[in-house]
Amino acid sequence: MTPAELDELVRRFIASELPRSEWTHDAHLSVGLWHVSRYDAEEALTRLRDGIRRLNDSNGVVNSASSGYHETITRAYAQLLAAFAAQLADVPVAERVARLLGGALAERSVLLRFYSRARLESLEARLGWLEPDLAPLSLDAASR
Repeated sequence: MTPAELDELVRRFIASELPRSEWTHDAHLSVGLWHVSRYDAEEALTRLRDGIRRLNDSNGVVNSASSGYHETITRAYAQLLAAFAAQLADVPVAERVARLLGGALAERSVLLRFYSRARLESLEARLGWLEPDLAPLSLDAASR
């Protein structure tokens, strides 16, 4: 992804202009990495949380106890992405995204290294933050 493509993806995310078909796992990760690279951890999480909810609303996806926004997934990824970004602080963001999408952290099941499926898929995890029950969140564990 070029820097211009990344900027356009983020612009469309912020404006809630991404159709559901383009709001893929890779798009989530790219937008997340852009945010944690630009803002401090708390501000990035707030912007991601609000942006995902607004984008879901614009695409007719209900943010509820059974669908849409998921707090634990968003917060866990934000923590992992912030650590990833910190390791590549001197690398341009578009290059960080390329490295991210080509690595183990981009695997769809990576959070299952930290969470049991039952815990991650629980109502409590969707609606609020739950700590991992298998292993502490870390880039080293994500890479195994």
